[in-house]
This record gives sequence, structure tokens and C-alpha cells, in this order.
Amino acid sequence: MPAALWGWVVSRFARKIDANQPEIVEALEGAGCQVESLAPLGRGAPDLLVQRGKNLYLLEVKSKDGDLTPAQRKWHAFWRVTVVRDCEAALRAVGL
Repeated sequence: MPAALWGWVVSRFARKIDANQPEIVEALEGAGCQVESLAPLGRGAPDLLVQRGKNLYLLEVKSKDGDLTPAQRKWHAFWRVTVVRDCEAALRAVGL
């Protein structure tokens, strides 16, 4: 598939991110973590893959009142995913 078309497919079907995700990513990166958004994967996959040192963490970003979807519950049943709602929770989730 041509790169231009692939970019359209990913952006067209990427799920929306929660409004608090950019500030959470900024806080994690500011603390020295490497952060990769997994949002384009969809299908219940967590929002963020975070590396701190030699450790990897899967974080699901939710708004204050956000709930997991059925697809997220299914995905999370097989992987260790931490749900975070603010910067402090995200930093704690990676041991900071």
C-alpha cells in the first residue's frame, strides 16, 4: 500500500484520544520516559506504551468519568494495563 494511502487509512480509523492524553504524555516525557501512542491500533489496545529504563508499561488513559469499552476489557484481561486519569497517576504507574 502506498505510504500516502496508508497514512489516510491509519488517520481515518484511528480512535479518538481522551482530552487529558497530551498532558499525560508531556508529563511522562518530561520525567524521562519514552512514550509511544498505540491509539491507531484500536480494538481495545491501550493508549500508551511507555518505556522507563528497561521496563515497559501499558497505560490506558481515561477522562475523569471515562469507562472501559467491552473491547478494552477483553484486551486488558490478557495484559497488565494500568488505567490512568491524570499526570500524577501516570507517573506513579511507571514508578515515579
